[in-house]
Amino acid sequence: MTELIISGGLDSEEPDDRADTGPDSELRQLVFGPAQHGQRLDRALVELVPEFSRSYLQQLIDLKGVTVNGVLMNKPSVRVKAADVGMIELRPTPQSQAFKPEAMLLTVVFEDEHLMVINKPAGLVVHPAPGNWSGTLLNGLLAHDARAMNLPRAGIVHRLDKDTSGLMVVARTRPVMDALIRSIAAREVSRQYVALAHGPWAAKRQIEIDASIGRDPRNRLRMAVVDLAKYPGKLARTDVELLQNCDQGCWVRCTLHTGRTHQIRVHMANIGHPLVADVLYGGRAVADMSRQALHACRLAFTHPVTLGPMAFQASLPVDLSLALANWGLSYNEN
Repeated sequence: MTELIISGGLDSEEPDDRADTGPDSELRQLVFGPAQHGQRLDRALVELVPEFSRSYLQQLIDLKGVTVNGVLMNKPSVRVKAADVGMIELRPTPQSQAFKPEAMLLTVVFEDEHLMVINKPAGLVVHPAPGNWSGTLLNGLLAHDARAMNLPRAGIVHRLDKDTSGLMVVARTRPVMDALIRSIAAREVSRQYVALAHGPWAAKRQIEIDASIGRDPRNRLRMAVVDLAKYPGKLARTDVELLQNCDQGCWVRCTLHTGRTHQIRVHMANIGHPLVADVLYGGRAVADMSRQALHACRLAFTHPVTLGPMAFQASLPVDLSLALANWGLSYNEN
């Protein structure tokens, strides 16, 4: 295992809310005609500035880059009228600048010309998204290998939540990326996690959780076990094995057979064992854990090019090891 300093990143600054144009900005006058009369501002902008996406134009509105009749617009839903005159400042937004290289320290477990296996630390976001347009694993991968710019998502074929640590495989060529995606879909990639959960384990030592997961109909920020006859969702299956038990909770190994958003966290909460410090799903910050106690400990698959078996193990991060010790538990990684 090596510590790799990824270099070659580009410095960036968060754009401010001023309407002053910079070297990367262009001011363009807008005249709304009969075809735009009564339309939402963002829809009208798509027709007047067709070379840009609606999403990008909405971002410009949020960044106070659009005026209509001299009035600064702050809502894309505002209706415009024929003969309205506007001004738009076309400039970089956090989202438009997200896919660029940034220097980053990564722990590379394995690397060849076809793929990489990385031990992701807790706190690292995998892919740019609202609130995290920079400093993500994708930005680091772009800095590590310029070829990653030509790959969808820089070769990322599966994700870990921001506060979940552990192993990920990343493709370095398009054929390998496609092959890995097919292998994951066919459930030919083995992904095992260890987790510290609330409540002593009282079920059989090994159980299978087969429960569909979709957006929580009562809280759109969460996922939940759902009845597919009533709500949209996807089939999800997790095998759970008890490793150790104590009065405060249980230490378990989870094997994924599907890869739904927050799958282990949702399934464990649904059986009455929310993960320690997973406040989104009912966990509490105890045992000195400040993030969900979940770690992707083992990853195994067939190499798409050499066809050789690949298996990797990631040691526990320090915070999870200390949490186990706090509860009088231990972990044999073999």
